[in-house]
Amino acid sequence: QVYLVESGGGLVQAGGSLSLSCAASGRTFSNYTMGWFRQNPGKEREFVAAITWSGGVTYLADSVKGRFTISRDNAKNTLYLRMNSLKPEDTAVYYCAARNRLVVTPVHTSYEYWGQGTQVTVSA
Repeated sequence: QVYLVESGGGLVQAGGSLSLSCAASGRTFSNYTMGWFRQNPGKEREFVAAITWSGGVTYLADSVKGRFTISRDNAKNTLYLRMNSLKPEDTAVYYCAARNRLVVTPVHTSYEYWGQGTQVTVSA
């Protein structure tokens, strides 16, 4: 079992920045591919970014490329999402997720463990 807890969400104006963190506990964090997803009420969970166990490969959704950065610190068992140039359409609950496979994927059903989410609201 992997336990994930997100933090860092909040309210920010368009053009601003936020950094999200996801603290992991339980099984060895470095064994897991990690991802960030987001969701609004009544909508499908949307892929944002993913990173391999070593951090050597990252994968970003087209909608966030050039604005968001995913990273991890295996020594601290923590996943990060740096969000710059935020837009109102980035407003959502953001979730981190863990997958016990080597390959990154944008498919949310491929992730086995999820955090409870943190709200990000971007005002116009």
